[in-house]
Amino acid sequence: MNIINARLRNHEGLFTVRLEKERIAAVDVQASSLAAPLLTSHEAETLDAQGNLVVPPFVEPHIHLDATLTAGEPRWNMSGTLFEGIECWGERKATITGEDTKQRAKKTIEALVAHGIQHVRTHVDVTDASLAALKAMLEVREETSHLIDLQIVAFPQEGIESYPHGRELMEEAIRLGADVVGGIPHFEYTREQGVSSVKFLMDLAERTGCLVDVHCDETDDPHSRFLEVLAEEARSRGMGAQVTASHTTAMGSYDNAYCSKLFRLLGRSGISFVSCPTESIHLQGRFDTFPKRRGVTRVKELLDAGMNVCFGQDSIVDPWYPLGNGNILRVLEAGLHICHMLGYSDLQRALDLVTVNSARAMSLGDQYGVEVGRPANLLILSAPDDYEMIRSQGLPLYSVRAGKVLMSRTPAQVRVAL
Repeated sequence: MNIINARLRNHEGLFTVRLEKERIAAVDVQASSLAAPLLTSHEAETLDAQGNLVVPPFVEPHIHLDATLTAGEPRWNMSGTLFEGIECWGERKATITGEDTKQRAKKTIEALVAHGIQHVRTHVDVTDASLAALKAMLEVREETSHLIDLQIVAFPQEGIESYPHGRELMEEAIRLGADVVGGIPHFEYTREQGVSSVKFLMDLAERTGCLVDVHCDETDDPHSRFLEVLAEEARSRGMGAQVTASHTTAMGSYDNAYCSKLFRLLGRSGISFVSCPTESIHLQGRFDTFPKRRGVTRVKELLDAGMNVCFGQDSIVDPWYPLGNGNILRVLEAGLHICHMLGYSDLQRALDLVTVNSARAMSLGDQYGVEVGRPANLLILSAPDDYEMIRSQGLPLYSVRAGKVLMSRTPAQVRVAL
């Protein structure tokens, strides 16, 4: 397959991208715009990007596929709070089956694929003696490998230390095949348990060679400071490239003096951050009257300090978030507004937050990117640059995986009678 008239981010001019044997074989500068040729049956397919961006696939670095499409079952989260959501999920979890989990997850994966996502990290609740959801998601990982690359996080929704046999369940989840060790230290009963849980999960990851992704300080409480514990564990063990701190919304309530000290540690730790801005602005600030906090971490400040930050959807129609449709660009646009990132320089690098930064957080390495020798996985977008893609609320026109078209979209035609 050849993709002609492609624009590449951070490059001038038009390019032809040649795909062979499921790899990118060449990326060549074009002298001028080309017309897509008429093909005979034995010739390679040619896609005309028409001067639009060609980028690596969108990445979803934080979602809960085991809980998706369960909003209102058995009841709605009427308060809209994080903790009522956890209560609702605990009630729904009692009725969960492997087939139920697989059916909902696969339906959501189809929605993600339709929006150009090919790499997904899902957090799966392992505070369940049967580990039913985890076992189901391990099957989904295999059954959908032609659509996405799926990383599974062993996520202790109800805690490691405060949940019966929490440590044993985490170890069993990794033994069964989870890729990433998770945690939720701010949900443990005491600070001591929270610190202990972080040390335990880091030990487990170091021993097994797994990545780490912790729900960390997902609260407005300025005294919730497990991020410093996680960052220091990552720094002291030299594991920063393997570690992600998700949410960190308490940072939006930290005072600036403490944050100044914290940023010095965070920079030296080398960890990544995932913010889920649409979900955070919905769940956080619930104990405020006025003024109401946005309840989102310091995305722009982290980026300006040279740290790796990306955006995730978190939930799609579940007890924590009743909306969502798989479109990561919807979250990107909202996040730019929420995080005060509509300056032109921010808009010019906006797609980093759903592509390369996310890939770095997931440690995709040389399995990601529009470069010779890398997998032939890429998107043709509907705009020539980041700014216009955001402004026009564009969508991917093609998603190519292993050198073949996985998804194509025909833009709606609108006729206005003037």
